[in-house]
Amino acid sequence: MVVRIRLARHGRRNLPFYHIVVANARTGRNSKPIEKIGTYNPLPDDAGNKMINLNFERVKYWLTVGAQPSETVEKLLVKADLMPQAPKPWMIEAAKKFKEL
Repeated sequence: MVVRIRLARHGRRNLPFYHIVVANARTGRNSKPIEKIGTYNPLPDDAGNKMINLNFERVKYWLTVGAQPSETVEKLLVKADLMPQAPKPWMIEAAKKFKEL
């Protein structure tokens, strides 16, 4: 069973609000998750900040157990210093080509 940390969309049209959830990879986007571990509001407030609330202990637990974050959640976790920034495959290929020159 592959477990993913991903976003579940809530809110209304043109006003998205996401719950950061742990769910089975084969279930639907808004199906019942295993656990809700945070929220994310992508719309900036008056100061221009986007709101991210995370339960750090549970995120660390799920990452150590082997849950795989989606690309968007991975970016959020890197910003929160819960994950190191991993190089993308295209970055590795570009570095190899640069070394050959």
